[in-house]
Amino acid sequence: MISSEVPEHPCVSPVSNQVFERRLIEKYIAENGADPISGQPLSEEQLIDIKVSHPIRPKAPSATSIPAILKSLQDEWDAVMLHSFTLRQQLQTTRQELSHALYQHDAACRVIARLTKEVTAAREALATLKPQAGLIAPQAALASQPAAVGAGGEAMEVSEQVGMTPEIIQKLQDKATVLTTERKKRGKTMPEDLVRAEDLSKYRQVASHAGLHSASIPGILSLDLCPTDTNKVLTGGADKNVVVFDRREEQIVATLKGHTKKVSSVIYHPAQSVVFSASPDSTIRVWSVTGGNCVQVIRAHEASVTGLSLHATGDYLLSSSEDQYWAFSDIQTGRVLTKVTDETAGCALTCAQFHPDGLIFGTGTADSQIKIWDLKERTNVANFPGHSGPVTSIAFSENGYYLATGAQDSSLKLWDLRKLKNFKTITLDNNYEVKSLVFDQSGTYLAVGGSDIRVYICKQWSEVLNFSDHSGLVTGVAFGEHAQFLASTGMDRSLKFYSL
Repeated sequence: MISSEVPEHPCVSPVSNQVFERRLIEKYIAENGADPISGQPLSEEQLIDIKVSHPIRPKAPSATSIPAILKSLQDEWDAVMLHSFTLRQQLQTTRQELSHALYQHDAACRVIARLTKEVTAAREALATLKPQAGLIAPQAALASQPAAVGAGGEAMEVSEQVGMTPEIIQKLQDKATVLTTERKKRGKTMPEDLVRAEDLSKYRQVASHAGLHSASIPGILSLDLCPTDTNKVLTGGADKNVVVFDRREEQIVATLKGHTKKVSSVIYHPAQSVVFSASPDSTIRVWSVTGGNCVQVIRAHEASVTGLSLHATGDYLLSSSEDQYWAFSDIQTGRVLTKVTDETAGCALTCAQFHPDGLIFGTGTADSQIKIWDLKERTNVANFPGHSGPVTSIAFSENGYYLATGAQDSSLKLWDLRKLKNFKTITLDNNYEVKSLVFDQSGTYLAVGGSDIRVYICKQWSEVLNFSDHSGLVTGVAFGEHAQFLASTGMDRSLKFYSL
């Protein structure tokens, strides 16, 4: 041994059979070229390495004193404590990770349970709808589609679903003849019970109901009153529900659930306990108020349904959609009788409304056009340009001559259907949004809903009322019988009534 210490890298000299520290023996050989013990010649190549586990160095002689031992023990204690602290930290981190994982597992179990419940409910709903499946019209358009001719002689695609049979066309014509005759009989005389303009101007809010629709998804988007009993109120909400409300009893009659998106249009049938609703979920639903259930799903469109209007016979529905088609459907069978689009326009329809006689109707488009259509011929017979921005609402007067239209240009336009021209434009405030237009049943007053509520008297077209009671945008306005009250709905989730 050269250094008298335990070697870190031991090796054997075959000359003397002694163990040396390789580093030191190599240095000695380099200087002397011989074995340090025997003195015989030795080279580095002759050295043989010894494989040993890492040796534990004996304590230095200086560490054998009591103070040195105490210091050594203190150092080892400190090292143990530091290691213990590190282990405790790792344990705490692991516990937190485990807690988080358990929380996520619990949340996942809750979501799975909720989804399982929803799937079960959907299956039950599907089971109840299956008996009606045979009534729902097939949606595939026939390969051979007859062409109709538009106002300018352009060809329009007619997606013939079931067909406008001669019987249906005759039924429409007979009803129109009766309605026209009745209108002529009434002449220009106003109903005796109709509220006069001076009394109408004194109307104030008399009731407000905010609990019809869900508070979590606020907003009532559509309103209609039953024409034969205007105390029956129908609303459609952003919460996907349709609600029937009794104004006299001040209570909800039915909450109808089934749409998968908000309800944008509603109609109350004048003679039956039936209501209709349309939604961006691309369906039109027919509901029984007494049964509180959906009795028919009309799948007339491939995109959001934007407008809904009931024909005067009470047997057919007109609908418009973002898929650029209008459709005419039978409410009893759910069958789509005809579906038409103006291919030259290539533009989404934003609203639709029947003329009081039911032989013509109007549609509004996203490119600010109002199109008048002949239902029997399924042709576009007139176009009213003039607005800028999408048309938001149209309304025909009961006198059969006037058409009121509103668009996203803060203006209200009135058109004469006899002369096919715009005879009056009412410019509203800057950024005024027109959401709803409605004439009263006599055609004497016109109500506008949007940024606020305004009522105009026809012919003079002067404003007789202005309400700003809604805290949000007004989405629907409607007159009670003989204009004895006014109803409105808004994005503030409230249904309000105004009268003397």
